[in-house]
Amino acid sequence: MAEQKTLLLTGASRGIGHATVKHFNAAGWRVFTASRHDWVAECPWAEGQLNHIHLDLEDIDSVVDSLPTIREKLGGRLDALVNNAGISPKGPEGERLGVLESDYAVWLKVFNVNLFATSLLARGLFDELKAAQGSVINVTSIAGSRVHPFAGTAYACSKAALSALTREMAHGFGPHGIRVNAIAPGEIETSILSAGTDVIVERDIPMHRLGKPEEVAALIHFLCTRGASYVNGAEIHVNGGQHV
Repeated sequence: MAEQKTLLLTGASRGIGHATVKHFNAAGWRVFTASRHDWVAECPWAEGQLNHIHLDLEDIDSVVDSLPTIREKLGGRLDALVNNAGISPKGPEGERLGVLESDYAVWLKVFNVNLFATSLLARGLFDELKAAQGSVINVTSIAGSRVHPFAGTAYACSKAALSALTREMAHGFGPHGIRVNAIAPGEIETSILSAGTDVIVERDIPMHRLGKPEEVAALIHFLCTRGASYVNGAEIHVNGGQHV
């Protein structure tokens, strides 16, 4: 009988992250989640609360300090690391924060969560990934390659940088048998959609509908399986053609 595979996913409490852990759990994986939020009671797998790790990605020192505990929980191997956590601060009225509205504290907060913590987790769990010949999936965004009406400047820049980090990690980790890829979602039907998204759907998306979190989760799972064993350093658009 094949050894049970292990997933660690950040930002699992809602949306794409929640759908992804449900998908992997249904596929028989052992699932670990890491989030600054407490365990969500609606999550349906029995060991979920036991395998939840409280991790504030904004606090880089705490991320580094948490690595020994995470490694102990994983038990020596990690088949998939999915870096899904991300933040996009808004203004007082929910407006996007452009360059003029973004001070250093905003930039630092966004980059700590969306980029720096991702790099440190992958670095800190390299041995476990290597032991499993595992896969890393970074969740970027359509905002990383074009100006978006709702996503702020710091968020967009952090996602563009995460695309570059994906390439660098694919180059550096590939010789050790670890594949690193990214997915770039567009407008996905989650609780964090901004007012006005319906205009984007009709104007900019050829399929004229929102994506579903399960559609993103299925792609993430595929990239972590044998069927994607020669896919490395890719960034796959999941946006119904919004990028074309």
